[in-house]
Amino acid sequence: MTVRNLLFIMFDQLRADHLGCYGHPYLRTPNFDALAKRGVRFTRSFVQSGVCGPSRMSSYTGRYVSSHGATWNRVPLPIDEVTLGEYLRTGGLGLDLIGKSHVTSDRHGARRLHLDEDGDLGRSLMEGSFRLIDRYDGHHAEPLGGYAESLRRRGYDSADPWTDYVIAAETPDGRVVSGWQMRNVNLPARVREEDSETAYTTDEAIHYLRERGDTPWALHLSYVKPHWPYLAPSPYHKRYRRDQCLPVKRHPAELQQAHPVLKAYRAQEECANFMRDEVIDRVRPAYQGLIAQLDDHLGRLWEELDRLGRWKDTIIVLTSDHGDYLGDHWLGEKELFHDTIQRVPYILYDPSDQAQATRGKVFDHWVEAVDTVPTLLDALGLPLPQHRLEGRSLLGWTRDKPAASEGWRTAVFSELDYAYRQARLLLGRRPDACHAWMVRTADWKYVHWQGYRPQLFNLRDDPDEFFDLGEEPAHDDVRSAMQARLLQWFGDLRHRTSVTLPEVEQGTHRYKEAGVFYGVW
Repeated sequence: MTVRNLLFIMFDQLRADHLGCYGHPYLRTPNFDALAKRGVRFTRSFVQSGVCGPSRMSSYTGRYVSSHGATWNRVPLPIDEVTLGEYLRTGGLGLDLIGKSHVTSDRHGARRLHLDEDGDLGRSLMEGSFRLIDRYDGHHAEPLGGYAESLRRRGYDSADPWTDYVIAAETPDGRVVSGWQMRNVNLPARVREEDSETAYTTDEAIHYLRERGDTPWALHLSYVKPHWPYLAPSPYHKRYRRDQCLPVKRHPAELQQAHPVLKAYRAQEECANFMRDEVIDRVRPAYQGLIAQLDDHLGRLWEELDRLGRWKDTIIVLTSDHGDYLGDHWLGEKELFHDTIQRVPYILYDPSDQAQATRGKVFDHWVEAVDTVPTLLDALGLPLPQHRLEGRSLLGWTRDKPAASEGWRTAVFSELDYAYRQARLLLGRRPDACHAWMVRTADWKYVHWQGYRPQLFNLRDDPDEFFDLGEEPAHDDVRSAMQARLLQWFGDLRHRTSVTLPEVEQGTHRYKEAGVFYGVW
């Protein structure tokens, strides 16, 4: 079948090990698993940053964080960066958005170019070239957004229904309490399940599919869960018990002679709280309940694709922007370089007849978030701008082409800029001195910290990353080799983006044709 449609599904803060098809022993995710059976599942998929914004910008541009420059949630994607939506538009297909994008508008760039932000081009560039069906980021109250209006129409009479109902609960004695406080996430949200964020986002997606009919479409469906606040609606708030959650991965050795940046992170409120068992015991079951709810609504989406006959011509990428510590490594939230955060689910469904032989296969090849853009462009038969793209198409794996493995990567890379975090203040660092870069191979993980010693983990002997060998003299050679690997990657980034590779080839050694005869005797 010919690929005509594109469905790019992203979840926020979803750990790879919290899906049934990735090995969770208790969490049932039959609809995630069903997509893996229809397509292929990658076990070694890593993001380019453990933070929402920079990770997503790598997924949207096909470029590493050091290339696109949006290093943190508040840092705009530069206006000259080209995103998936713009690539699709040049091929006659716009990219629609339902849910979260985390795109921050580059207003400085727009003013420099005297760009009318209210014009068609300006609005598009300010939103990362997404066409907004319903943008909903779900991190704070959005009282004027489509979801808030929908809640009011359904009887939630409030100026701020998100705060008052979606992330609020009632105690047995009738008190209304906030889901921001993790002590309350064992309670059900005040919002009905059918009116929850996950249900609303799915409803919007189904409505979108029905409206498009047989017209080709491209949709980024971006769920805000299981990201905090970790408050689930009934009955998902009590779907799992603490003894049905994964054991916490942490070791006393991690607190002894801890790396200075990790020590500063553990002093931040969210990490200090997640070091406590009572917090872990309360949050982990709720987190799993949110995932179970997501899975149920994916089932509704799969049924609609089936009813409309869209499995035959729609390519689907399903992934996450990063994981969640949930107390692992004595940490909360995300951001740092443990696999708990950096490794994410990645499931690819290719409707092509060429993909029949690989359906249900599991691949352990290294995949990165930057591979999404070239994969989707390749599936739609659009050109791959190699002078910009730093990822590679994954269709060679789905279509069982042996050449796909030739020269395939043997390492993955990620980055962090913690300038906006309290950890910077605790360490007394300047805002321009808070960068770190990770390179991970099958055997080793190396992290280069600006201004501090490196970290090194032997993943063969220590797969849980408990023992930091960053200062061990016996591993000087390994650290040097990994640092060289990181430098080689850095030197290969695509910084020359204003001309294409064919243009460079066409213009090579042509100066005499332009009337330039330097160096002639």
